[in-house]
Amino acid sequence: MSGTWRIREMMPVLYTYFRSSCSWRVRIALAFKGVAYDQVAVNLIKSGGQQHVDSFKTINPMKQVPALAIDGIVLSQSLAIIQYLDETRPGPRLIPEDAKTRAQVRMISDHITSGIQPLQNLHVLQKIGGEKKLEWAQHFITNGFQALESLLQYTAGRYCVGDEVTMADLCLVPQVYNAERFEVDLAQFPTIVKINNALLDLNAFKISHPSCQPDTPPEP
Repeated sequence: MSGTWRIREMMPVLYTYFRSSCSWRVRIALAFKGVAYDQVAVNLIKSGGQQHVDSFKTINPMKQVPALAIDGIVLSQSLAIIQYLDETRPGPRLIPEDAKTRAQVRMISDHITSGIQPLQNLHVLQKIGGEKKLEWAQHFITNGFQALESLLQYTAGRYCVGDEVTMADLCLVPQVYNAERFEVDLAQFPTIVKINNALLDLNAFKISHPSCQPDTPPEP
């Protein structure tokens, strides 16, 4: 991959990494909205991480994925990107119009994206290092899922909030994927598992899955 990134004006460009849960959320949203886009892979682990090169820091000074170049601007932070897409693109709504339901969607989304995922992301685990990484990730995912399982008793229908896919679902599925990677016992979270399985049957979740991306490494 070239060491220089360019912001193209016509086709939206998603700067992404196949296994990034934050990037996966955005890929699902783009799929739901039917938005065609180009992908630029930013390998977070190769050669110390391509997110650290100077040319990418001009795209996202936080040196993180995703970043989405769209409509002449560059957006980072997955929830901000999803909300922008929901406000500017037709298709199924990912954030409900009803104020109470919308608040529940944002609550669950924030619970996952602020209360669970940052504590077990790549940067944090690199700092933890050694044999403690797995124990650390399992602890914080399990703790967060215990609370989430309780919250879903009040909000869930077929999906996280009622029977329509929302931003909360876009956050849930990548986090369950992480839980499986870190060998968390999901049997104790039947509601989470049920919702996740229902979502994985949907095409937008299938085509955006980490196993299906252009930068997914070939299986050994």
